[in-house]
Amino acid sequence: MIPWSLLDTATLPDGGSLRLKRRGDEFSIMLGANELMNSRLSGSEEALATLACARLPAAPTILIGGLGMGFTLRAALGALGARAQVEVAELVPAVIAWARGPMAALFAGCLEDPRVRLIEADVASLIACGPTRYDAILLDVDNGPEGLTVPANDRLYDAAGLAAARAALRPGGVLAVWSQGPDRAFTARLRQAGFTVETHVVRAHRGRAGARHVVWLATNRPGQRLDRAAIARP
Repeated sequence: MIPWSLLDTATLPDGGSLRLKRRGDEFSIMLGANELMNSRLSGSEEALATLACARLPAAPTILIGGLGMGFTLRAALGALGARAQVEVAELVPAVIAWARGPMAALFAGCLEDPRVRLIEADVASLIACGPTRYDAILLDVDNGPEGLTVPANDRLYDAAGLAAARAALRPGGVLAVWSQGPDRAFTARLRQAGFTVETHVVRAHRGRAGARHVVWLATNRPGQRLDRAAIARP
């Protein structure tokens, strides 16, 4: 079997590091002992995009948090029309460099698509830029609704972060969140934040076998009110 080779490392804002590895035509991005993503397992990241995009208007503006290996971005572009606008926020400069360098074949030119604007920034800062800006916000920046990659990402999933995401969405807009597994507490927080929530179990692999991941679709329904009392309960 071909051994893994280390291509590069990237320092994270909290001092941790990512490692980009390759074995033949297979890529892996590691955080410590955790594999964050693998180029052979793209099914659930693609589902994050296709499930959300199926609910959007003809010419939406969407925000994708996390560039990764480009699976969510490519799936979104395939599902959206020519008038869509797609912003992608990536916090780690090296991940952008990997996308344009050793992993360029995986991206298949999607970063040059005129619908795409790649921004080196924290996705939370873009969510906070203004109200009713997006038709969809897709978050795949951690292994679930907690700050694994960058601990500060916890603020994306708490009551204040969900309120900010809902404010950034247009009426009927969708917040889609990827996770390695279920989290009942997060489902409850989404509902308490005023979203209508669906939980989808999807395959990590495009086929029928393999691990199962979770995608939350939280819809900003007009007239749905924030349950402040529920959020205040411990």
